[in-house]
Amino acid sequence: MAQKVYPTMGKVIYEDAEFEKLLPKSSSVEVIASGFTWSEGPVWNRSGNYLLFSDVPENKIYKWDQKSGLSVFLTPSGYTGLGEYSDERGSNGLIIDNQGRLISCEHGDRRISAMPLTTGGKITLSAGYNGKRFNSPNDIVQHAGNSDYYFTDPPYGLPKKQDDPSRELKEFGVYRIDKAGKTSLQIADLTRPNGLAFSPDGKTLYVAQSDPDRAIWMSYPVDDKGNIGKGTLLFDGTPMVKAGKAGLPDGLKVDKQGNIWSSGPGGLLVFSPKGKLLGRIEMGELTSNCAWGDDGSVLYMTVNGYICRIKTAVTGAGW
Repeated sequence: MAQKVYPTMGKVIYEDAEFEKLLPKSSSVEVIASGFTWSEGPVWNRSGNYLLFSDVPENKIYKWDQKSGLSVFLTPSGYTGLGEYSDERGSNGLIIDNQGRLISCEHGDRRISAMPLTTGGKITLSAGYNGKRFNSPNDIVQHAGNSDYYFTDPPYGLPKKQDDPSRELKEFGVYRIDKAGKTSLQIADLTRPNGLAFSPDGKTLYVAQSDPDRAIWMSYPVDDKGNIGKGTLLFDGTPMVKAGKAGLPDGLKVDKQGNIWSSGPGGLLVFSPKGKLLGRIEMGELTSNCAWGDDGSVLYMTVNGYICRIKTAVTGAGW
């Protein structure tokens, strides 16, 4: 059987010669699925060899694999109440934890949930802090060492965003759920925390902030107990936003060499561990997130209404 040929889009921009070692000049972006309202939260299931991702406004999680293509995996994905609720009511960020469960950031139900992929049936890992409901959990990561979960809570899933009358927490925080199930506020001074990821050694947490007035990526030390320390600026993308490049700092992943691959102004940006911009994948559409898949060297990207992928010369952290 002939190998399927996918359409391509976007182009690779080389800001630094080192970027060629990560993405050869022959690299191209394939479009493997399309027709979504706003795709987000991609995660690769290594045991089943397939991709899961959210369509946030449509309240669905989709599944894609090379053999069968696209199918609906879960609906509703993030809002189980009555009515429409908001324009971003579904699940957003997804991971598969070290127990093999699908962990979802649920905008509409304002919680972090866990669901076994084989049997279904969700449980709530956390729905609030100090007796107050979250805004709309957005993205999540699990620490490889302590197995705790860390997630962001901006207002994007609320019906009236930051001005919604049902908002209970003043902070747009970065939170931690520890092994005992306790939720703690780890970072309280970001205006729009969004994507996050750990360095390969787990000693640094990177957080993207999707604020057009301060479109930044921050770097935070992680101590031996899993607590987050004082952050430093990794990269400031605000000038790129002001120059008219579409998009904001959003979902990100890290490769084994410690480079950060993140959606942002101008597509998907790639930084060195020290915050040097190496290059970017200019998609011509708003890019929301990315995830390593296949053998760990293929980067899957959620790009507005598209699902795309590109073969890299590196491997994702944790593979």
